[in-house]
Amino acid sequence: MPASKGPLTRDSFRVKIAVQRVRLGDTEYRVIRPARPLKNGALYAKGDTYRTYDMYVDRADGRRIGALWLLAARSPRSLVYLPMRTTPTAPGIGWDNEQPLDLVLAHPEVQLRPSRWKQLRTRLNAARAPRELRTASVPERDLPDLDGDYVVPDDPKKADALVPRRHVVADTLILTGGTAAFREGAKEIYAVTRDGPPEAATKLYLPGGCNYHICRCVYDWTEPDGRGWEPLHVEFAPSWTR
Repeated sequence: MPASKGPLTRDSFRVKIAVQRVRLGDTEYRVIRPARPLKNGALYAKGDTYRTYDMYVDRADGRRIGALWLLAARSPRSLVYLPMRTTPTAPGIGWDNEQPLDLVLAHPEVQLRPSRWKQLRTRLNAARAPRELRTASVPERDLPDLDGDYVVPDDPKKADALVPRRHVVADTLILTGGTAAFREGAKEIYAVTRDGPPEAATKLYLPGGCNYHICRCVYDWTEPDGRGWEPLHVEFAPSWTR
């Protein structure tokens, strides 16, 4: 499938967003979301006891998602919400009981209790819920070196700074972490959008096949007993929806 090469440009760090404010009880939440729905960005969970979280992106929506990840790193008082369950099904999906998920990125300062998310999402998606449309830009310097290794330190405190906590509630993966964790995640997503298009332009792509495979591990979580491992993995796929 033909595709152009994928160098990063200034536009790679701009994203059109909608900002919403929703109150639950005594707490008002500021929520940032894409201004228009994603077409080629999807997230799935596989497995029961230990899960794999697989994200599929093309270049354009992958960079929108990466910019939102960097925006989350700069927005400790806001939630970043990516509705991804309604994205058209990514190629090669449907043979392993994949569960489509939405995604939420949250700083600890927001103090979002996962149990409140379903009610909050209902209010966000109400027909008359107000939205303020903006174009957000993040500095390119916020993005770590795309070729740098992803290494989780042995020191638990340092590791916690790079790996967000995860919860799955109401068909949503909620990641709670700080600036370093979200910038590290953005790095892996941008790397896939850079490296994927040249491969797609020169090699045969078969969904679920092995002709080429451009992916990165965004985060990985190992259970304290060492027996379980749950990664969040992002893979490049040529645009499957126009």
